[in-house]
Amino acid sequence: VQLQASGGGLVQAEGSLRLSCAASEQTFSTYFMGWFRQAPGKVREFVAAISWSGGSTYYADSVKGRFTISRDNAKNTVYLQLLTLKPEDTAVYYCAARRQYVSGSYSYPGQYEYWGQGTQVTVSS
Repeated sequence: VQLQASGGGLVQAEGSLRLSCAASEQTFSTYFMGWFRQAPGKVREFVAAISWSGGSTYYADSVKGRFTISRDNAKNTVYLQLLTLKPEDTAVYYCAARRQYVSGSYSYPGQYEYWGQGTQVTVSS
């Protein structure tokens, strides 16, 4: 599957953005989806994940209560709503997909098979 992320940009602190990740396959609903981010000089870190039907969602503690992941399987798209943004949220955001899921492994980037190209989010103070 090919993934195309979009929606990043420059925003002031306390602002909001909505990221989208469009998948190329009609079998999108068979993929467990995740969002990760990577700031300059730092390792890629988990942000959020969502199960195949959207019934289960998972968040990093740093974004819980501010970010919301969702998906529309009819549109082959996963979203990440970013609210109350902070300068430390500045990073390149990547969407990722995996077919198989082992309980508790949603935050491990190595478990994801497919990755989008990333979209830059910059939060100014």
